[in-house]
Amino acid sequence: MTQERSLILDSKQIAQKLMRIAHEIHENNYKEKELVIVGVVGKGTEVASRLGKLLKSISELSVSVEKIELSKEKPLSGEINYSGELKTLKGKSVVLVDDVLNSGRTLIYAAKHLLDAEPKTLATATLIDRFHRRFPIRADYVGLTLSTNLKEHVSVEMEKGKEAVYLE
Repeated sequence: MTQERSLILDSKQIAQKLMRIAHEIHENNYKEKELVIVGVVGKGTEVASRLGKLLKSISELSVSVEKIELSKEKPLSGEINYSGELKTLKGKSVVLVDDVLNSGRTLIYAAKHLLDAEPKTLATATLIDRFHRRFPIRADYVGLTLSTNLKEHVSVEMEKGKEAVYLE
């Protein structure tokens, strides 16, 4: 059985969505001296890296990009690893980034871990928001909101030259 794929966003559209998100983040944080972008390991780190580069190009903010790694299926079953020193987030503005927001499980457990460091603010950003929440979290910055059914899958490809978002 072949799986049908529908192109949702191409490379140019992804770049436009990320630029818009970067401008929104800047607009809401222009008074800050420093901003920390934290990508969820996987495609979230690629989205975070690109947002970090865009923010550096459009603003005077000091932007650092970090990673957070946790089990997406069973976040409480293993360790949550943050690439930097968690205590350095205290009093700073943080944006937690993932590629797709589906149930909200990954973002809420990652956010809980980051909140332990007492950041000044914590916002979330996703390239795609599917609205299938089972946890009380939302994306503050969204590239595209999709109305999908639970059997459909959103696939994000972020490799250079093969950037695309598909609905499968």
